[in-house]
Amino acid sequence: MEKVDNLDRKILNIIMNNARTPSKDVAIVCGVSRAAIHQRIQRLIEMGVITGSGYDVDPKKLGYNTCTYVGVKLEKGSMYRGVVADLESIPEVVECHFTTGPYSMLMKVFARDNQHLMELLNDRIQHIKGVTETETLISLEQSMNRQIKLETDDAK
Repeated sequence: MEKVDNLDRKILNIIMNNARTPSKDVAIVCGVSRAAIHQRIQRLIEMGVITGSGYDVDPKKLGYNTCTYVGVKLEKGSMYRGVVADLESIPEVVECHFTTGPYSMLMKVFARDNQHLMELLNDRIQHIKGVTETETLISLEQSMNRQIKLETDDAK
């Protein structure tokens, strides 16, 4: 597998901060040609370092005012993949992690309000085969949302 070098890290730090930064601006900051930036970004995509593109959408602007984290206990940890397959049919579930600790899974869920959240939990999530218990933590405010900052040789 190819390695991510210092120039790649510089490029990633810039585009993770703002994916709409023009290649010419990235090239100026990095001291290379725009073509080199384009080639590097393509290589990072092919390597699987860059895994997506698109826009971040604010769920609250779409009426999803309740952000929650739901800890899920399963009958058996081996049921995880089947439960995930069922969760994929619930669009309000936006993240799901297989975890260690008190829960088998931790999910991030957006709901319109507390009533909608209760319906999701009671009528959908808790009816999935293998789910034995849920614990819900409502996020009062998101204080941070960022990509990991990559250290470059310049920063050392």
